[in-house]
Amino acid sequence: MSTLALTRLHSRTRELAPGLVVSLIVAAAASFLSEHYGAPVMLFALLLGMALNFLASDGVCKAGIEFTARTVLRIGIALLGMRITLEQIAALGWKPVVLVLVLVVLTIGVSVVAAKALGFQRLFGMLTGGATAICGASAALALAAALPNHPQKERATLFTVIGVSALSTTAMILYPMIANGLSLSPQVAGVFLGATIHDVAQVVGAGYSMSTETGDTATVVKLLRVAMLLPVIVCAAMVTRMQGVDTSGKRPPLLPWFAVGFLLLACLNSTGWVAPVVQGAVNDLSRWSLVVSISALGMKTQLKELAAVGIKPILLMVGETVFLAGLVLLVLHWGW
Repeated sequence: MSTLALTRLHSRTRELAPGLVVSLIVAAAASFLSEHYGAPVMLFALLLGMALNFLASDGVCKAGIEFTARTVLRIGIALLGMRITLEQIAALGWKPVVLVLVLVVLTIGVSVVAAKALGFQRLFGMLTGGATAICGASAALALAAALPNHPQKERATLFTVIGVSALSTTAMILYPMIANGLSLSPQVAGVFLGATIHDVAQVVGAGYSMSTETGDTATVVKLLRVAMLLPVIVCAAMVTRMQGVDTSGKRPPLLPWFAVGFLLLACLNSTGWVAPVVQGAVNDLSRWSLVVSISALGMKTQLKELAAVGIKPILLMVGETVFLAGLVLLVLHWGW
């Protein structure tokens, strides 16, 4: 590496270090609070980040916070692919696969229509619908990264992450009670939990709180929903390219690099060559990357901006969640 390149790297590192370090500290604090109080780590990271939003204004931390909120986020999304294997999907049989495909398409479609009816852009419906249908906060962050830049995009993303985290925690408590109340078998209860709860951690918590069989089924069904992240990202990129909504005149790539990384890691993980310790390390790195990046996203916004969104986005997300749960229960009752 040439002296000039080394100098540039050193200069760039010094520029990014303060913001990156602050984001790491916030993420560590959020993880500590999450472990001790049992609330979603993403929610703590957002709230702590927003409390430090003054750091994202002009100052030494700004560049590092911008880098963390954008690049580290994409790295975390790419690493999510290590959670998926083709064998896990095949072991479920065809019914859960068809169920997940139908759920994702219908939920996002209904969300887009509902968002338009409430006066929002269709892309906001795609963002909230994707978060509800696929994997909660991770899907919201991934879809936001694939969508074009917009003055309201970051606020919409943060609102979606907060909303989906709160609803996922509520579902983790409420949905096992519904499954018990309806006398669902362990496997069917696992399908219900895995197909409806937004975030992976809450699915695992709800499933294994009922039984080991329920937890195993719920986790695999949930990972099948996570696998839908890639085609949905591609569809989002195609829609934005066709609409040409990016005000800068640049169209987003049809397949973003982090989506390619997601696919490659999923394929690699499916070979069985990856040692469990490596899988665990990559999954931990993915989780940390997402928590750190959402801490930075929190620092880039202000609470008063989120408070100004009004009641309609809340109604939209609650409606999406209720629609998804009702649709799954209907399918399980009539077609399982």
